[in-house]
Amino acid sequence: MSSLHGNFPIRSGRALAITAAAAVSVGLLSLVGCKDQSKPGAGSTAPGNQATDGGSAVSGDTILIGEYGSMTGDNSSFGIQNDAGVRLAVDEINAAGGIERDGKKYKIKIELEDDQSKSENAETAVKRLIDQKHVSAILGEVASSCSIAGGKICQKAGVPMISPSSTNVAVTKIGDYIFRVCFLDSYQAAVDARFAIDGLKAKRAAIFTNKDQSYSTGFRDEFEKAFTKYGGTIVVKQTYSDKDTDYRGQLTALKAANPEVILVPGYYKDASTIAKQARELGITVPLLGGDGWSDSQLLELGGKAMDGCYFSDHMSIKDPKKVVQDFVKAYTTKFASDAKMEKLPSTMAALGYDAAKILFDAIKRAKSLDKKDIRDAVADTKSYDGVTGSISINKDRNADKSAVVIAVKSGAFDYQATVPNPDQPLK
Repeated sequence: MSSLHGNFPIRSGRALAITAAAAVSVGLLSLVGCKDQSKPGAGSTAPGNQATDGGSAVSGDTILIGEYGSMTGDNSSFGIQNDAGVRLAVDEINAAGGIERDGKKYKIKIELEDDQSKSENAETAVKRLIDQKHVSAILGEVASSCSIAGGKICQKAGVPMISPSSTNVAVTKIGDYIFRVCFLDSYQAAVDARFAIDGLKAKRAAIFTNKDQSYSTGFRDEFEKAFTKYGGTIVVKQTYSDKDTDYRGQLTALKAANPEVILVPGYYKDASTIAKQARELGITVPLLGGDGWSDSQLLELGGKAMDGCYFSDHMSIKDPKKVVQDFVKAYTTKFASDAKMEKLPSTMAALGYDAAKILFDAIKRAKSLDKKDIRDAVADTKSYDGVTGSISINKDRNADKSAVVIAVKSGAFDYQATVPNPDQPLK
């Protein structure tokens, strides 16, 4: 998954998984039929996907874009924030007159489907967007498991999909119609490793993994690989499960190995409880996490136990760049009177905003409004000046971009460092 940060609490996430969002392997989800999903399907001629204008989903002067997300369920915090960023992007482009092509201006309309944070529902939601709503392209999920499920449907139908924050490597391996604007877990795990070595001067690390989460286990493996490559040693590893709430036994074993830093590559709910129990046991070393920590509830649930901990993320609200500060201002203005929304934007909102903006930019540049031409234009995205950084889509349809490290200080998130290349020492 998979936040914007200043000296205040926020919400956000991966994979994030956020992830936010729990990442799963491609093999976990299956589709009906035996078609090779590494190749696009029939595109505009796929069953149930007919539309006007040579395969594009255009109705008069409106271009229909699909969005599916966790608007309810376990990852609803991430889904709501992501949708807020998408809505802001749509408002801005429509207020500016829409997308102009061939002397005609088109407004953007979003068709939103709630998958209730369930991968099986994501599959159904995407089928509905394609077969019933006839959308031109789809903005995909925060959670990797849901993006994998929905992405398979998009690939088979030849409909381009952009995930804002699904960081599991399997997502874009689905096929050539699937993209993302976030970095991968392998990258942010290496960022954590580099920061531990150079920023914290730690040579001895412990790892505490949720064995039931692909996000967590994949992050663990990539961190261990990078940390040892950069000169560190993993002194002990422990695991827990989704059902666990008491971690004291494993934490005692971690403490006995005398680590200088402990990686906890799960989500904010687990991390906050683990931090509290670790401090109760006298563990004072920093805990490290990924963008799955990126939610204000990490602070609310973990309290003072989170102080002195760090996690990798996509950006910081303290970044003075104009594109960032303009986004913050626009977000706070739009949602100032909405009691249900965070008053300051999260990373999930920023990634949703960037995903939508990149899609709209691709529609402007595409040879036509045909889905394949839109796909090709997304693939050609280079050095897009996004809120979450300069974004280029590489040959694997992943985003080349930097990452930041966020510190928890005095009950708030604070920018710590930018890591453009974890294989290079921090300056």
